[in-house]
Amino acid sequence: MSGYYTDEVHGKHEYFDLGNFALTTGYTIPNARLGYKTVGTLNAARDNAVLAPHMFSGTSAFMETYVGEGRPLDPAEHFVILPGQFGGGFSSSPSNTPAPFDRGQFPLVAIADDVIAQHRLVTEHFGISTLRAVIGWSMGGQQTYEWAVRFPEMVPRAAAFAATARNPVHNQIFIDTWTELLTSDPAFRDGFYDDPAEVRLGLQRLAVSFSLMGLSAAFFREELWRGLGFVSSDDFRQGFIRGYFAPMDPNNLLAQGRKWRASDISAHTGGDLAAALGRITAQFFVVPFSEDLFFPPEDCEADCAQIPNGHYRPIETPMGHFGMFGLRPEDPAAVDAVIAEMLAS
Repeated sequence: MSGYYTDEVHGKHEYFDLGNFALTTGYTIPNARLGYKTVGTLNAARDNAVLAPHMFSGTSAFMETYVGEGRPLDPAEHFVILPGQFGGGFSSSPSNTPAPFDRGQFPLVAIADDVIAQHRLVTEHFGISTLRAVIGWSMGGQQTYEWAVRFPEMVPRAAAFAATARNPVHNQIFIDTWTELLTSDPAFRDGFYDDPAEVRLGLQRLAVSFSLMGLSAAFFREELWRGLGFVSSDDFRQGFIRGYFAPMDPNNLLAQGRKWRASDISAHTGGDLAAALGRITAQFFVVPFSEDLFFPPEDCEADCAQIPNGHYRPIETPMGHFGMFGLRPEDPAAVDAVIAEMLAS
């Protein structure tokens, strides 16, 4: 396992053994496991659990930043389950799975596989029959959609931040682009490098692409990086974006990227997206960030219009898709406001 994917870096994790886990893609991961964290206490009725899956490149520690005393996800009131995902570095991933599925041989996994594994954790390990809510950002939002369609009886409330029910075509093109930037590094060696640090150039190229897509044009035009303590846009790209991706495992990112690219809840309805969205029974909050280039607000709004109990709550921010990072205090406050409304619905 890469030194990055450790409890020392991301806090103490627990693990749920999945056994020989049959993937929806046709493969089976032997001795699969799901990493997770929890905050708070599950009550006697087992009805205060909130599931908060994380985004691409993240770990369970990220969504934990939205849990705290006096906030909507207050651990005194809620039992917050922070599940990992396949390819995330703690759950079964290229970086920690033995041969024959190690490194570049890791099998294709899907968003549905994450949700099925999480469902087993929730029902088999915790004995929960109904969640209070599911909340996710980006890929975590894609998992939120999958939860609401696959297990509607378990999800009375949900909030998908900066995510769509079907991955947009332009997003697929972006994933193809950063995949090429990463794997074209000669040190990648078809995924059979010895140390992730060897693929330094590929990770740097990937980071550049995310600095282009993750933030809005206004962020750079108005030099908002100055408010974050950087002296130039290059300083920001080096210190924040490149620094963020530098310690990660390239194969892990690729495994997650393939899931992100293929995400589409209409797989449940033969490709009919409207029919799939119509299956959602939850009070479902669709929450785009303005100027998000990954999941544009207009795409999110179109999804929301087809959800029976859909609530469209756009958040205005110059941070684009990275609005969830909390780079300015207004953004987590706006996120908390939506979470509070959703939990009260």
